[in-house]
Amino acid sequence: MKHILIIEDDRAIVELLSYQLGREGFQVGAAFDGPNGLSVLKDCPPDLLVLDVMLPGISGLQILGEVRKLASLSRLPILMLTARSEEGDRILALEMGADDYVTKPFSPRELVARIRALLWRTQAPSTGRHILRFGKLVIDRDDYRVSVHGRFVSMSVLEFRLLYHLASHPDRVFTRDQLLDAIWGPEKFVTPRSVDVCVRRLREKVERDPENPQLLRTIHGAGYLFEAGAR
Repeated sequence: MKHILIIEDDRAIVELLSYQLGREGFQVGAAFDGPNGLSVLKDCPPDLLVLDVMLPGISGLQILGEVRKLASLSRLPILMLTARSEEGDRILALEMGADDYVTKPFSPRELVARIRALLWRTQAPSTGRHILRFGKLVIDRDDYRVSVHGRFVSMSVLEFRLLYHLASHPDRVFTRDQLLDAIWGPEKFVTPRSVDVCVRRLREKVERDPENPQLLRTIHGAGYLFEAGAR
């Protein structure tokens, strides 16, 4: 049974989501403020986190930033939940490492569908062990580990899947829509802009100079490719 943690200060929303998710077969935990939520998160990591942006004590974005710094939680799928609907807020959350974003008011059925889709696309691949090496960059599919110059690089599952997909098809151009289908899956609720944000985060983690990328190249008017000959 998958464990979902909800960090949300509106108890009516928590009660509604807990009921809906419980009916769908999920185990649900809840916290109603930032500090307590962060403590629960570290003590008992869930399979997925539903995180409100506006929280007492510590904001949801602060929690998101803390989570993405921790190797033990770097792969945790995070769905942001907030009353804010401006594009800038959505992009900020995605750039900080959120995997999906839902604005209030929302349909509980849609939220459950998004949670299922997010859990599906963050599952580890079922195939056997395989390691890709490109100079100082090492990508281990089995352990979901990436290292650069021998240093472990923390990244979310979606970031890893995108990097591995591009690197396992070197020098091949993928459109944003192709990457959405391959990484986010047929039940995706995100836009091509999410691909751009994820690529930007990857460049900051694996490129020597993120502003002048040598591995994750943009092909203007087409999409992205992983350049195998880069070092």
